[in-house]
Amino acid sequence: MNARVSGAIFEEHALAHLQRAGLRLLARNFNTRFGELDLVMRDADTLVFVEVRYRRHGAFGSGAASVGASKRERLMKAAQLFLQAHPKLAALPCRFDVLAFDGEPTAPRCDWHRAAFDFDLTG
Repeated sequence: MNARVSGAIFEEHALAHLQRAGLRLLARNFNTRFGELDLVMRDADTLVFVEVRYRRHGAFGSGAASVGASKRERLMKAAQLFLQAHPKLAALPCRFDVLAFDGEPTAPRCDWHRAAFDFDLTG
């Protein structure tokens, strides 16, 4: 299974998981020059930018741990561009979540990190 197919499969798992929890999909695979926002969801009055990660084995760390400082910075810049493109949403509080999957692709475990890292959308 190549990375693109794997990414799409786990984004589907993440979307289903989040929708079962009551979040509503606003955008999927929002592309910017800084990278892609996998999912943009609405959790009541909060805008949620979701990064989806999958690691079959934990030898190189968890999926959540793979969202390092440079990736977080790119996600924040992409979120700023999303907000510029959707000004009606810009007044909402925002958070960044990571859904990290591991294990076999047919029966993955999901670890949802709400507000996974601090951010500043003003910078």
